[in-house]
Amino acid sequence: MHIPAEELVALLIAVSFAAGLNTYATVATLGLLGRFGTFALPAALHPLQSWWVIGASAALFGVELFADKVPAFDLVWNALHTFIRVPVAALLAWRATATLSPQEQIVAALAGGLIALIAHGGKTAARAAVTPSPEPLSNIGLSMGEDVMAVGLTWLATVHPYVEAAIAAVLVMLLILLIRWVWRALGALFRGAATEVSRV
Repeated sequence: MHIPAEELVALLIAVSFAAGLNTYATVATLGLLGRFGTFALPAALHPLQSWWVIGASAALFGVELFADKVPAFDLVWNALHTFIRVPVAALLAWRATATLSPQEQIVAALAGGLIALIAHGGKTAARAAVTPSPEPLSNIGLSMGEDVMAVGLTWLATVHPYVEAAIAAVLVMLLILLIRWVWRALGALFRGAATEVSRV
């Protein structure tokens, strides 16, 4: 299927953001939408429609569904997935733009990876802020919200790519602010702890 350049860009922004939140949910959703003809994936992404890819992604999504909701362990899980979510988003962007020039493909892959990194970084920063809470409900609620958002954003991107791209762009800006806030808060916390230690 030939997708207009503007629509393809909008689709990549949205899907890259969703992949940064939950790669497995994003890949499984894209595969199912393509498999059942709800959305015609670009030819280079047709392998996502394979039941093997859909099944593997769904199984890994099931694992993440539980692993991502365990306080403290979720931080380790998300740290390790920096090396999965970002490269997969870049690969999806690269494959989706197979009909473009190699230079444009590189730009698309870099942009996809960067958007996924921001989404992933915001997710990790939010987890770092919530994990110290003694009750598990906030952590579980946040994780469930991320899962629903990843599936919902992926579906919306195939129906209304421009709307979804605008939403993803706003979320990227908000997450950049969140990451800065959490970084500063952690810095202040460590500085305060170092001061207390020096006084002892």
